Amino acid sequence: MSTEPEAPAQPLPAEQSAALFRLMTWLSPAFPVGAFSYSSGIEWAVEAGDVSDAASLRDWLDAMLQHGAGFCDAVLLCHAYRAAERGDEAGLSAVAELAAAFVTSAERQLETLSQGRAFIEIARKAWDSDGLGRAVAACGEAIAYPVAVGLVSAAHGVPLPATLHGFLHAVTSNWISAGARLIPLGQTDSQRVLAALEPAVIATGTRALAASLDDLGSATFRADLASLRHETQYTRLFRS
Repeated sequence: MSTEPEAPAQPLPAEQSAALFRLMTWLSPAFPVGAFSYSSGIEWAVEAGDVSDAASLRDWLDAMLQHGAGFCDAVLLCHAYRAAERGDEAGLSAVAELAAAFVTSAERQLETLSQGRAFIEIARKAWDSDGLGRAVAACGEAIAYPVAVGLVSAAHGVPLPATLHGFLHAVTSNWISAGARLIPLGQTDSQRVLAALEPAVIATGTRALAASLDDLGSATFRADLASLRHETQYTRLFRS
């Protein structure tokens, strides 16, 4: 048995440590963008009986991730990040306009624009940076949540792949949290759902990194109907 002391682990470079710290903070459930008040139509899906347990919640969210809002938001985040990184204000404006229009219901628009606005306001007050103000101004008044995350991360030099996977993890976790309160599910089952969705999160992020804006599109018709029908649902806990 060797008695030689092990070499100490090397710390992350300062820039990487700062980027990781900021990304974890921005996409934490504690970051006050109001995500907890939105269910992306899951509330109606539970009432309608489409989602009734951990297995059906997993299947519903897998479809939303890979074929619906998850993939579309991931693509929009990537293109907003790249436009902001290269200082392309016209390109960033076009992505922001597309993201604001690329929603399936009034409640989904409220959800993404409200969170985007809150994200920008708080990030600028706590972590402002050179160029961030110009990027925000280029987007106009309506900044969707994935666009906000993309341009702020680009302004701070947080790597795009990490930003994208962190964003998808945060969105998926919030969907699971909504489902857990509505079905309801226990904490262990909620974590099992999150673990089961890990491959879908990774696959969605990988596809989005290589996708063009022409690849935007969804096939989650039932989820889109759920978002529309939630607007007239009699009893509601969530805003979407």
